[in-house]
Amino acid sequence: MNNYIKYFGIALLVIALDQAVKMLVHFQMDFGTPGQIPVFGDWFKLHYTTNPGMAFGMELGSEYGKMILTSFRLVAMVGIGYYLHYIIDKKNHPVYILCISMILGGAIGNLVDSVFYGVWLDNAPYNAPTPWLHGQVVDMFYFDIWEGYIPEWVPLWGGSYTALWPIFNIADASIFIGVAIILIFQNRFFPEKKAEETIPEA
Repeated sequence: MNNYIKYFGIALLVIALDQAVKMLVHFQMDFGTPGQIPVFGDWFKLHYTTNPGMAFGMELGSEYGKMILTSFRLVAMVGIGYYLHYIIDKKNHPVYILCISMILGGAIGNLVDSVFYGVWLDNAPYNAPTPWLHGQVVDMFYFDIWEGYIPEWVPLWGGSYTALWPIFNIADASIFIGVAIILIFQNRFFPEKKAEETIPEA
């Protein structure tokens, strides 16, 4: 029981911190460039913006695309939550369980925005059929590495003026760190799989 409290508690901590920062940004900062706050020179800033679709501002091309995306996130969150419960039961590597907790917390953090912010913060797109499930995700951390026009031949982003590094939030960072640690240390987390792969080679 203590492990369930610890690891689901970590996910809850990520959610609480993510939502607290988003509320502070929304109510204490001006939107966009006028409200931008330099933190470390010109390369790291707080910049209040919203993301109406998927990662990097992509959207599903239909009137109900956002609702479909939010529903998918809800299903994914339930699946990750069930998987976290499963690996705690199986006593997997504690750092791997920690990473899944961080991913779950990040997924729920952004899901809260999508489900409720259209109503709570009135930030649903003007053409949304309903504010529910159409909230825009609040982003604020901005590494200003490079900005400029992308050549027309580049898929998806070609012809647009964009920044090299997307603006993100605590939920995004939690998911990214969790996934990165799993990829880097996967041989430690899944030693039996590595052993199975080396047997045929031997």
